[in-house]
Amino acid sequence: MSFRSVKNKLVPERLVSREAIFATLASIAIALTGLGSAPARAENPDISSRRASERLDFTDDEIKDGFFKIAFRAELQLGVAAERVRKYDEPVRIFVVSEGVPDRRPEIAAIVADIRARVNHLDVAITNDRRAANFTVTLVAARDLRRTIRARYGHDNAKRIQRSLAPQCLSGIGKDERYRIRRAEVILPVDAGEFTFYDCAYEEMLQALGAINDDRSVPWTMFNDDVQMGFFDVYDQYLLNILYDPRIRSDRLIATHTLKLPLLQDVQ
Repeated sequence: MSFRSVKNKLVPERLVSREAIFATLASIAIALTGLGSAPARAENPDISSRRASERLDFTDDEIKDGFFKIAFRAELQLGVAAERVRKYDEPVRIFVVSEGVPDRRPEIAAIVADIRARVNHLDVAITNDRRAANFTVTLVAARDLRRTIRARYGHDNAKRIQRSLAPQCLSGIGKDERYRIRRAEVILPVDAGEFTFYDCAYEEMLQALGAINDDRSVPWTMFNDDVQMGFFDVYDQYLLNILYDPRIRSDRLIATHTLKLPLLQDVQ
């Protein structure tokens, strides 16, 4: 579940040609062949069971449908709604604030390394310098989640977030007039259980990178309130790799109602 912080400023939009997007996604398909989600650690049994039953093969239409629904919309916007991709176009440096027990900073570092290994063209890393960070992860006790949201977003926005999302965890982004993400924040409970922590951490951190919507009509994605994963699944690796290909630009409007993806190779 994610809260998106957006500005009201709009700029002229340039329409990307269908042919250019065809060429982009055709080459992405080749680059993504061989994606997987094998664990890099001894993991929670609930995560392992989901990984063992994970679907690995998807059609062109299934990938297209998920990309447009997850990357173009937002679960909650406080500004003017816009069906545009949002993404970082600069290195992402993540500062972690630990305010709860247990200390989950090592787990966050492992998750960031996992995301970096699975998404091409995304420069993401942990930093110990808060001033250098453009992405903050705050780790709190579950009982302090609402208080932390109020402190970050103010009383009125916190009430709207709670009413609309009733979040167990939260992510928010700030973008510029070209829809480039310039800052992001994730708030995670550290003591709500092992599976819940990983499920929240992967979903919220990926949403803060630009996969900002939840949609119950896409059954293969973690960005669905009825689906819990706890790991970076293959389907969502497709979505993030497409989003972060340099030819998919946040300052250009893609005609989603006419776009057809080229033939994408099935994940092997």
